[in-house]
Amino acid sequence: MDTLEPGMLLLADRGLYGFDMWTRAAATGADLLWRVTSTLSPRHLETLDDGSWLAQIIPTSGKNRQQRTPLTVRVIDYTLDDGRENPEHYRLLTTILDPADASAEELALAYAQRWEIENTFDELKTHQHGPRAVLRSKFPPLVLQEIWVHLCCHYAIRTLMRDAATAGRRDPDQMSFVTALRITRRSLSHSSFSPS
Repeated sequence: MDTLEPGMLLLADRGLYGFDMWTRAAATGADLLWRVTSTLSPRHLETLDDGSWLAQIIPTSGKNRQQRTPLTVRVIDYTLDDGRENPEHYRLLTTILDPADASAEELALAYAQRWEIENTFDELKTHQHGPRAVLRSKFPPLVLQEIWVHLCCHYAIRTLMRDAATAGRRDPDQMSFVTALRITRRSLSHSSFSPS
């Protein structure tokens, strides 16, 4: 938290919320947008025009929690209906209290973008590299080289996906990395490629 400063937006997943951690992060002046469990029940203060609401949070455990000063936050509740039988409910807390600064919809979209990096890690670790594969190199410079190779391959596949999406007038985020990876592997296995 030492690197946080005003003008930054810190996003966090629901497993990270705690009153003390929230207090420390908010004290830096950075804005916070954290998912919390939908069972967390902040005390309602006021419903805002965009459907979000102001609330107070307090510590839920610890010594002297009754004497701690409550903090005002803005709560954004929404459900993603993506066709599943039980759509997932989201509850976000933010330090951005005024909807004129960022609407509930803008903040929900920002939180969704946070998953882009998680998806990239999954593409690299699980699909491209393989769940049981480890880096084979035994020396630090070669480990770095192997990591760079994986990153360059990922970049090349993502570039092909972007080009295909552009040609087909589709959103690249809607394309399957796993499918693109399989097509690339199949194409390379049928070619007589010389690395020289």
